[in-house]
Amino acid sequence: MLVAAAVCPCPPLLVPDVAAGAAPELDAARAACTDALGVLAAARPDRLVVVGPVEQGGPETYPEGTRGSFRGFGVAVDVTLGADKGAGAERELPYSLAVAAWLLERTGWSEAPIEGIGVGETLVPGRCAGIGRDIAGRPERVALLVMGDASACRTLKAPGYLDERAAPFDAEIARALGAADTAALAALDAGLAHQLKASGRAPWQVLAGAAEDTGLAGTVLYDDAPYGVGYLVASWS
Repeated sequence: MLVAAAVCPCPPLLVPDVAAGAAPELDAARAACTDALGVLAAARPDRLVVVGPVEQGGPETYPEGTRGSFRGFGVAVDVTLGADKGAGAERELPYSLAVAAWLLERTGWSEAPIEGIGVGETLVPGRCAGIGRDIAGRPERVALLVMGDASACRTLKAPGYLDERAAPFDAEIARALGAADTAALAALDAGLAHQLKASGRAPWQVLAGAAEDTGLAGTVLYDDAPYGVGYLVASWS
């Protein structure tokens, strides 16, 4: 059963070595992620499932011990998903899950074993919700760490340029996360999310499926759009 969830953004810029001189600009987002992970730890889960966006539809699974790297950004930063360094050597984490692994290492996560699941934007909402229900249907106490960004079209300099639909789209996501409104997350328009370059749509809909009828309450810890991209941090407990 699902006992807690955290929602975090997944830009590699969260890793200070990647952001370099711009690192302080995301200090508040990093602090909020730390707080959200603290809520997960306090729930004392038997297992942590990390869900993040991938390029293909998925779902793709990443066992504990899968390694990731930010060397593609010119920095010698490597991460491992969880404590089991001997597993998962044949695969590499996508950046969304590598950022999650970095956050977990940064906060010293040791409360429960970890596994990763990647879901892509071509995965339809119903399938995402089904993945979430399967996770929540396990007999063990499960916590979810859900990675994903909102729209990338909030300003003229945003990766997707300015789109007037982006701000209200992001505002509805923030409202739904703060209210733990699973129905609203499940109803997110996949086509609009694609147009607005919102990578978090599929992971959020996995959360929606997992949290149905759980009675979890939501709190938004961070809501901003540095670089014209919507970044949200929330906790459900």
